Amino acid sequence: MTRIDRYIFRQLAGGLLAVTAGLAALVWLTQSLRFIELVLDRGLSLTVFIELTSLMLPGFIAVILPITTFVVVLFVYVRMNSDRELVVMRAAGLSPLRLARPAISLALISVAVGYMLNMWLVPLSHGAFRMWQFEIRNQMAAILLQEGVFSSIGNELTVYARSRERDGTLRGILVHDQREPGAPVTIIAEQGRITTTPLGPRVLLINGVREQMEAGRNGQPPRLNTLSFAENSVDLARATRQEEVRARDSRERSIPELLDPDPAEGLRPRDVARFYGEAHQRMSAPLTALSYALVALAVALTGQFRRHGGGLRLAAGIGITVGLLALGLTIGNLATRENAFVWLIWAHALVPGIVALWWMIGAPGLPRPRPRPASA
Repeated sequence: MTRIDRYIFRQLAGGLLAVTAGLAALVWLTQSLRFIELVLDRGLSLTVFIELTSLMLPGFIAVILPITTFVVVLFVYVRMNSDRELVVMRAAGLSPLRLARPAISLALISVAVGYMLNMWLVPLSHGAFRMWQFEIRNQMAAILLQEGVFSSIGNELTVYARSRERDGTLRGILVHDQREPGAPVTIIAEQGRITTTPLGPRVLLINGVREQMEAGRNGQPPRLNTLSFAENSVDLARATRQEEVRARDSRERSIPELLDPDPAEGLRPRDVARFYGEAHQRMSAPLTALSYALVALAVALTGQFRRHGGGLRLAAGIGITVGLLALGLTIGNLATRENAFVWLIWAHALVPGIVALWWMIGAPGLPRPRPRPASA
């Protein structure tokens, strides 16, 4: 790598690290606001909060890395063009392809990082994130209860508390339990308290009424059974314990699992098609970093030099890439519904870069206007 290559590469690498870190931090901050209430009001420790939200970062970086690569390449080269640096380099005999070499090297590094994230780190971190969610719902279900709100714990248990005191005592409790098929239970109690046991959290209810609707037998109508109690205990963990055998999300699965899921899971054909499309999206997505970088180079390094033309180049490059991003979302949704269009995912990842490279080397094969002969 020559001195000029190192000079351009340092600017590109420093900009890519700064922009990617800043944008990832911004996205992390906006997404982590969903969990901040668990720290402020529900007693979730700050350490658990940081560990939980940090597991989302690999997925954020995998998504934004191609975009930040494009942004940095476009802005650095347009700035160098406006500062006349590229003019001097071109005057020294450097071709557009030669000037593009540092950006292509950086884009290849982004592609390698993207593959590491999509193939290994994103499934690993997303699986750990889902397990943390399960632990919060199951072992820490107490922090999910909010006063004056009907809180769903699992799919079949709803708990309401009119107020919650500082010592954790709940006042005015209503529990609707549908875990027993055909025999829903409604419990109303004056007060209660969440207790933690080795098997998960339980709520101890004091001074209440338990009402259960039982199906009628031998043609008899359903019957309502009512029982008054001084103390009663309800298992909150059992509402979510069955989720230990839940079907894993597509982002938790490796590429072989997405391409060839286990038939024993009993997946629907729609889910199998979605997994297949997701696998090809994950395999092709890192290549868009190289394609977007080539698009930025084609915009910044071609055409005539204009003293005040930087804004136009930026607008053209951003417009092209925004269109490519919108097209990619459309193709991704189409391919996950109908796998016959999976080839469009790869075309979207590769064709823009090939066209940009062809344009950058002079668009060979494109008809050129002939110069008019000079008039006598």
